[in-house]
Amino acid sequence: MSTSAAAKATPPEPSAPQEPTSGLDRYFKISERGSTVAREIRGGFATFFAMAYIIVLNPIILGSAKDMYGHQLDGGQLVTATVLTAAFSTLLMGVIGNVPIALAAGLGVNTVVALQLAPKMAWPDAMGMVVLAGIVVMLLVATGLRERVMSAVPVGLRKAIAIGIGLFIMLIGLVDSGFVSRIPDAAHTTVPLQLGGDGHLLGWPVLVFILGTLITLALIVRKVPGAILISIVVMTIVAMVINAVADIPSWGLTTPEWPGNPVATPDFGLVGEVSLFGGFGKVGVLTGILFVFTVLLSCFFDAMGTILAVGDEGKLTDKDGNFPGINKVLLVDGLAVASGGATSSSATTCFVESTAGVGEGARTGLASVVTGALFSVALFLTPLATMVPSQAATPALLAVGFLILAGSIKDIDWSDYTIAMPAFLAMVMMPFTYSITNGIGIGFVSFSLLRLAAGRGREVPVAMYVVSAVFVFYYAMPALGLT
Repeated sequence: MSTSAAAKATPPEPSAPQEPTSGLDRYFKISERGSTVAREIRGGFATFFAMAYIIVLNPIILGSAKDMYGHQLDGGQLVTATVLTAAFSTLLMGVIGNVPIALAAGLGVNTVVALQLAPKMAWPDAMGMVVLAGIVVMLLVATGLRERVMSAVPVGLRKAIAIGIGLFIMLIGLVDSGFVSRIPDAAHTTVPLQLGGDGHLLGWPVLVFILGTLITLALIVRKVPGAILISIVVMTIVAMVINAVADIPSWGLTTPEWPGNPVATPDFGLVGEVSLFGGFGKVGVLTGILFVFTVLLSCFFDAMGTILAVGDEGKLTDKDGNFPGINKVLLVDGLAVASGGATSSSATTCFVESTAGVGEGARTGLASVVTGALFSVALFLTPLATMVPSQAATPALLAVGFLILAGSIKDIDWSDYTIAMPAFLAMVMMPFTYSITNGIGIGFVSFSLLRLAAGRGREVPVAMYVVSAVFVFYYAMPALGLT
């Protein structure tokens, strides 16, 4: 899940449809959609640079977590897996879906995998659940149920889920950067978090994070395309200079040092390291199903929102607001989720940064082919990605979290308490319990109960009651001795 300042660009109006001038033009319907090859290429580059930060952030988020056996994923292999899946999925979206939508590991769902799935099972088990979620998405598309399931969840609650994930991402960024740290239980205090490592902001790494945050926000305010990526590059250079001249005890996950050789052969060691059903043996069938469901929801709503946003901004919808050929797009999205698990890069989903390319004039899948090709080139630049310290990359999490909130909170009906209260609970419970599952579950259950209490139970879809009941049972399992 993601967004960027570049996504706010105003797209140029498409030209009047023209007759195809070549086979390429005819296949991608470039002239038919009022675009040109130059616009598509320019749009492909814009999208790549707007979302390239995921090459750095996804390995940091996944690489910082341990599975139940204490194993961590290799940073270099994670970069390869992240880039490989982004390249494959985006190329597929261009060729099959023929829309200017790029895909990569979703921010939000990767935190579910890193912080909720992995600690309770082995990494292959966790990635197997991601694959299963992708298979379910494809089945929902094939049966026509995906859009029906979407309509069962109120718009306000969908927006709240997105906001909650954004707030969760922000908290992770603050913690991973060292700006906020957990107070040890031995301190015997009711305050769980503190500023810095000891209540104060000290050290060069924290300063890098603060400066990076200020630069990122300033670039976003000025609507600079690729603001997040620019900030990461600038602060990585600053961190390298500081590391060379100052005595830094620890940078945490990654020390910013120039690699001996910035070009390297991709390491595909994580590809295929998947156990489809191993996780169910570790956590039980019901908990396993809920984990798969959580991954499914995280991808489900984010992708649908992004597809509709790109369709609307790129004038790709018809006069009734429908997106022609959306089933092909949704099918590729489901395949992308599964392929992310198969490569151990977490679920891959549609990126709203694709609107950066639309803002440059892209209207067809050719732009996605260009973006996918650029990701393919990045496969050989792993050493450059693995030298970025978390303090230079985590300001992006704050920016992404804010932009998700800013883009969604206005769409919640705060005057209707039966949706406002569940939305509020869903938003705050994700960061406060450090769990996306808890936020979704509490939001669903409270929505169903409050609508019943207000005498509006008939307005709640049956599917919501079913899912709410599953969550109630899930929360009651410890008391029932079932865990």
